[in-house]
Amino acid sequence: MKNTYHLAQINIAPMRAPLTDPVMAGFVAQIDAINALAEESSGFIWRFMTEEGDATAVRVFSDPSIIINMSVWESVEALKAYTYKSDHVKVLRDRKKWFTRMETPHMVLWWIPAGTVPTPEEGKRRLALLHEIGPSPDAFTFRSVFAAPIDQQGSAVSNP
Repeated sequence: MKNTYHLAQINIAPMRAPLTDPVMAGFVAQIDAINALAEESSGFIWRFMTEEGDATAVRVFSDPSIIINMSVWESVEALKAYTYKSDHVKVLRDRKKWFTRMETPHMVLWWIPAGTVPTPEEGKRRLALLHEIGPSPDAFTFRSVFAAPIDQQGSAVSNP
């Protein structure tokens, strides 16, 4: 059965310095390769980007140091495989070099109808919801996954 829902995600991070600063050079050098890796990954559907091909110039939060990453995947498993079982994990290991720690949630997952595209503002709202009430079907994390909504026939439409 074809999924009628897909998994959306946004993650945010406060940079230690502007992207043009030498402190950020190691991160900036990997952006294109990591974005290409996501696009080539099994289960990848879409990622938010500007005409330049990345999202680093977009500011959604009042803090100008916060950059965003948004994408849509076929399933939780597909996103998890890309995040933790591909070369992307190297970026995660080195993130303290480029980003400061947040006291509020920095990543959130939620289900969207297949064929729709989330907006950065929606991602911002989902992060706020996760922070305000904790994991729920509308805003969750890898640690607290909620199943995709049920379709009209009463069967599960995706395997989280």
